[in-house]
Amino acid sequence: MTTLAIIGLGNMGKGLARRLAGKIDLLIATRELAAAEAFAAELPGSRTRAQTTDAAIASADIVVLAMPYAKALEAAANPALAGKIVVDMSNPITPDFANLLLGFDASAAETIQAAAPQAKVVKAYNTIFSALFDQPVNETATLPVFLAGDDADAVASVSELVTLSGFVPEETGALATARLLEPLGLLNIKFGYGLGQGTLIAPAWARLPA
Repeated sequence: MTTLAIIGLGNMGKGLARRLAGKIDLLIATRELAAAEAFAAELPGSRTRAQTTDAAIASADIVVLAMPYAKALEAAANPALAGKIVVDMSNPITPDFANLLLGFDASAAETIQAAAPQAKVVKAYNTIFSALFDQPVNETATLPVFLAGDDADAVASVSELVTLSGFVPEETGALATARLLEPLGLLNIKFGYGLGQGTLIAPAWARLPA
């Protein structure tokens, strides 16, 4: 039975947890255990527990780093991530949300993989605004979550997680493809905030009839 740890209680971590609560064995962790316990108590079902970060990582099969890039990179140094599937949902952007910190010759996902060389890193959810998690599942069921990773079994496991969370998994290739997905995440932020389209949007590819 798969156990998932969500590390971080920002909007993305909380949103994903709400979507998954009661569907999977779920561990909630953040720097403040009391905050994790309080949030876990709000979630339905009996399959959610709060733990310290180290304990959650040690107990989980899949670890979601639900935190900004710099914090995710710091967390990736935890040796307990060895052998785990690690989901990176970050976008490496500047504080003013204007530019990427990393360009097309590197990505946050690859940098995190280098910091956790024995983990199986999968890029996912970086083109999804947290507001989408709060919408009815039937309204997000056709929206894609793009995946990139070097380990086929890890990508398949995260693909199942995406489906469970109410989205459509869209595999894009090796982890280096995150070099394209992260600029796409920034473009989505530009549309949402810079161009005033709001946060109930997500990129998707249109498929015309052949």
